[in-house]
Amino acid sequence: MSDKIGALIERVSNGTVLAEQRGHVLIVTLNRPDARNAVNLDLTVGVGEALDVAEVDPSVWVVVITGAGDKAFCAGADLKAAAAGEFAHPDERLQRWGFAGYTEHAISKPTIAAVNGFALGGGTELVLASDLAVAVETATFGLPEVKRGIYAGAGGAFRLPRQIPQKVAMEAILTGEPFTAQRALELGLVNRVVPFDRLLDEALALAEAICANAPLAVQVSKRIARGITEQHVAAEDADWARSRDEAAGLMGSADAREGMLAFAEKRAPHWQGK
Repeated sequence: MSDKIGALIERVSNGTVLAEQRGHVLIVTLNRPDARNAVNLDLTVGVGEALDVAEVDPSVWVVVITGAGDKAFCAGADLKAAAAGEFAHPDERLQRWGFAGYTEHAISKPTIAAVNGFALGGGTELVLASDLAVAVETATFGLPEVKRGIYAGAGGAFRLPRQIPQKVAMEAILTGEPFTAQRALELGLVNRVVPFDRLLDEALALAEAICANAPLAVQVSKRIARGITEQHVAAEDADWARSRDEAAGLMGSADAREGMLAFAEKRAPHWQGK
């Protein structure tokens, strides 16, 4: 089944996502290194399909998600793709799966983020959506969206304060300042910090420790711990609704437009508060 999964995911993602099965572990790689593994429609479909396959394939017990290259795990949304309206695609799976086909895709199989580089914005949100995480020593985390006049709409704004101390999370959210892999380890956002050449080995070792246990018992335990019913976490419904309601006003604001323009023009933004 391994070769079939890899061929399927590479085809549906137009090569932006790679999948490789090693034993009972499915390794899913964001494969846009020249774009810092930024998320576009193809990548979203590829990751989403990979998780759907993992959920129903009894030979897959754990999923590891990582990025190609040695610079970035994921740079968040591809702004060019967003400007082109790719994320307004009518495919209902996009809403069901969430950002990158991942952030609202609550499968029963444990997920491990292997963070191979900086993971700001959407990259941090992928880590927050994962059950476990291993990071390279040079990785950085954070939610810099407020610096661009926008917000962490893929779960970061409500998940970060629940996974690390609230005041520390609020500082990160409100200032947009990044923090190091070592700080992420101290805060409990990641499980391990390792040199780059040991990243995948460490993630796979963690996966194998899980695979040593009864897979159905692991999956039941995850569903109970995460509150998952039929790939859905009902406890987060109000959070997602609030996040989307707030987006309606913010994303059309003058400050949001200025933030994106200033970022593109590599200059300091001029905020108006409107």
